[in-house]
Parts: sequence; C-alpha cells; structure tokens
Amino acid sequence: MNEELPAYAERVLEAAERIPPGRVMTYGDVAEWLGEGGPRQVGRVMALYGGGVPWWRVVRADGLPLPGSEPRALEHYRTEATPLRLTAAGEPRLDMRRARWDGNRDPGQDGTRDEAHT
Repeated sequence: MNEELPAYAERVLEAAERIPPGRVMTYGDVAEWLGEGGPRQVGRVMALYGGGVPWWRVVRADGLPLPGSEPRALEHYRTEATPLRLTAAGEPRLDMRRARWDGNRDPGQDGTRDEAHT
C-alpha cells in the first residue's frame, strides 16, 4: 500500500517513537504534547498506523494493557523494565505514577523540554 500518512498521524507516530524505553504516555498526554487532537484521535491513529512504532508506550490512562494485546505489551514492559504493579485481583497494570513520561528529558539530564518534536 502506497498511501501517504495524514500529517496528524505522522506527528502522533513521531511522538510515540520519542517516548523512552520503560516510560509511557497516555493517549491524552500525546494529544496535549502535540497541542492538537484528543485521546480518541490519538487512539485511532495508533490503531490504524501504530504497528511500526513502540505502540505499547502509548496507553490508556488507567494503566491497563490494551485488550487483546496484553501478552505482547507485558513482554515489552518487562523487557524495558517499565514500572508495573499488581491489582487487587493480581493482574499486572502499569504503575502510571512511575512510568508516565511528560515529554521532557528523563531525570538526570538537563530537565528542559524536548523541543525537537515541533
């Protein structure tokens, strides 16, 4: 398929590629970081075009792995040492407080916003 990606989709996928291993952003975080769209638009882009980027780093706000993709996502999270926690029912869930990335450089760097995304 030779179809060109819509510009918004390209920006969403570029944002997903910038999320460091072991960190995540919610669909809403990505939309806010881009300054356009919303969680549903980001989710739609990821559903249609996200297979070639680290899709497991763009997540639901509740920290649950995507239904149907749980085993693959959990494998990536464990490989990347993404912070996880267990629910009361013993199910793994992302520890959003520790795993969430705000689009700034990771701690230990200069703390300035990564402006290369614009």
